[in-house]
Amino acid sequence: MDKKNIILIALGVLLLVIGFFCLAQGPADNPVSLTVAPLILVLAYVVVIPLGILFSGKKKQK
Repeated sequence: MDKKNIILIALGVLLLVIGFFCLAQGPADNPVSLTVAPLILVLAYVVVIPLGILFSGKKKQK
């Protein structure tokens, strides 16, 4: 795990917190809780966190 991996995973966790916060807003017919929150959560779970886990930078050759 490199510093870039930790930053990507932290960004994913931050996106999860933002997504769940948006999901908890207002009534059930609120556009933020119906459209924005699921998009943010899917982005965090499917793209950012796996990218942080699987990403490996260029190897430095000696």
